[in-house]
Amino acid sequence: MPKYRVTLRVSRSETIEADNPYQAAALISTRHGGDVEIADVRPAVGRVATKKTTKKVAKKRRKLSPEARAKLAQNLVKARAARAAKRNGAKKTTKKSVKKRTARKATKKR
Repeated sequence: MPKYRVTLRVSRSETIEADNPYQAAALISTRHGGDVEIADVRPAVGRVATKKTTKKVAKKRRKLSPEARAKLAQNLVKARAARAAKRNGAKKTTKKSVKKRTARKATKKR
């Protein structure tokens, strides 16, 4: 039988075995007198989740001048071209040229 983690508004969560999440919520509700508020029902896998932290607000950035924006765009074009050339160069060096080696015959000196 699967286990479900039921989070209550009573500042704790309990793990109970039930056939489905609705049955798990009903069992916990009756166990606590029926007047408890159920906040969440999830499969009991892994660790208990902690409270979510607030999202940090990113710093506002200064606007770039058109000249600076154009310069950065040019650098990006050059960097992409360099990466492409490097990638093409690497492809060429990985192909090994096959050289036939002639086997030397051992000659006996008499």
